[in-house]
Amino acid sequence: MAEKDVVIKEVIKYAGYGDFKNFYSYAHDCLKGEKYSVTEDSYTEKVKGSSKEVEIAWTASKKLTDYFKVEIGVKWRILGMEDVDVEIDGKKKKMNKFAEVKIEAKGTLIHDYSNQWNKNAQTNFFKSLYNKYIIPDRTEQMKDKVEQDIKDFKEEMKALMELTGKTAR
Repeated sequence: MAEKDVVIKEVIKYAGYGDFKNFYSYAHDCLKGEKYSVTEDSYTEKVKGSSKEVEIAWTASKKLTDYFKVEIGVKWRILGMEDVDVEIDGKKKKMNKFAEVKIEAKGTLIHDYSNQWNKNAQTNFFKSLYNKYIIPDRTEQMKDKVEQDIKDFKEEMKALMELTGKTAR
């Protein structure tokens, strides 16, 4: 069985103005730009009066080597999203007002993702030796890569939200 190490978990919170479609596509493009395959596991939308609640779950993954794979779980929770008209540079534009946007990104490093080293007791024994004595430095490098990808994703999303929110006010 593949071993999974949760390396990092980051949370982005935002309240204010923005464009949900833009946030969604930008986040997707950020992950795709880093060569992740992105799967939408769930999307639920609840309408409450003039506002919506949206919950989304993504799984993004990419192979780092023949042995290591990274998996990023992205969970969105949007509360109180309403369509509004805002004025930007004297022009009206349709946007969204958010009571709260919460995006949680969790980075996981997966060892032996194809289960090549778990075929029998002997290969499993060699796998434990390999992990303990041969590749601990490489494992740390891979964990650093996962951590950096999550931090970069967080910073990209924060910058977009702050820029959009300031423009709309």
